Amino acid sequence: MIYLDSAATSLLKPSAVGYAMADALRSMASPGRGGHAPSMLAADMVFRCREKAAELFHMARPDHVVFTMNATHALNIAIASLARKGKRVVISGFEHNAVARPLYAQGCSVKVAGRKLFDPEDTARSFRKELTEVDFAVCTVVSNVFGYILPYREICEMCRESGVPLILDASQAAGILDLDFDALGAAFMAMPGHKGLLGPQGTGILLCRDRAHPLLYGGSGSESRLQTMPEDLPERLEAGTQNVCGIAGLLAGIDTVLSKTPDAIFQYEHALLRLSIRELQSADCERFTIGGNHQSGVISLRSPRVDCETLADRLSEHKICVRSGLHCAPLAHESASTLETGTLRLSFSPYLSEGELREACRVLRHILSDTVS
Repeated sequence: MIYLDSAATSLLKPSAVGYAMADALRSMASPGRGGHAPSMLAADMVFRCREKAAELFHMARPDHVVFTMNATHALNIAIASLARKGKRVVISGFEHNAVARPLYAQGCSVKVAGRKLFDPEDTARSFRKELTEVDFAVCTVVSNVFGYILPYREICEMCRESGVPLILDASQAAGILDLDFDALGAAFMAMPGHKGLLGPQGTGILLCRDRAHPLLYGGSGSESRLQTMPEDLPERLEAGTQNVCGIAGLLAGIDTVLSKTPDAIFQYEHALLRLSIRELQSADCERFTIGGNHQSGVISLRSPRVDCETLADRLSEHKICVRSGLHCAPLAHESASTLETGTLRLSFSPYLSEGELREACRVLRHILSDTVS
């Protein structure tokens, strides 16, 4: 099998992730639910994971690292903390449904800035124009469809200067780009554990600048006399029993990212991107790529003769795993004029070899040429 769907889930993970999860299942109870050894062992591990995440994202306060079920959960907390009916928000033209749907559900007035693919100047200019008339902003760091790295640093600076709270969606950037949360100055940054952080599904992280509004209410393992959630982070946002086994796996994944370094991971995946561009030059398809530093290890394409779902099915017959369709991001496809067709997406990981990618591109070229003939 050749796995080219890491933008959805990093199936290829360090072996330490599985070992850590199995060990937690055998030896750890729940943090804050007892003073016995299994509970304390879990509490120590969970705190170590907060510390490692804080180290990875250059945060001074590990207690402002909040564990969630996934990036969608994290984004919903962040949006619920800032949004109210009638609030005005600006978002990029490349946001995921995990951003758009909660905003519309909250009754926000949504403005879209920057609709040109691989044009950071247009994105930044559009954001600057809208920031004078909004209450908060949301911006993805990297498009999950096209790998477009938005000018997030410039947008963070604009928001700081304008006093506009900003939510960053780092779903496709965490573990791949070197993100300094304290320096960026965003109000929140959300991410999944199961993509670039190399952890298991069912894990996520929300980095918080200050206070946040709870999305769930219940036991927190502390201040049990209160009829409200505790004021302090992370307990304020972590109601109920935590995913101890998942967090143990996430800790192992983050350790691996720290060891490899996000910069080295990006450079390797970017080299794979350049290789895929070369390998598909002769293929009869439209490739959405800039090939420079404004694109991560993701490439989308479409054929004028065969739909992307059929292409994905044909590749699956050769045990090559890709994703086709709208990728839960219709706004991004609308911006790139691919809403009616969708795209076929190839996304890379630090565990994908050049040989595997060359073989996948060879099979894809053959399928496309066979379709033409």
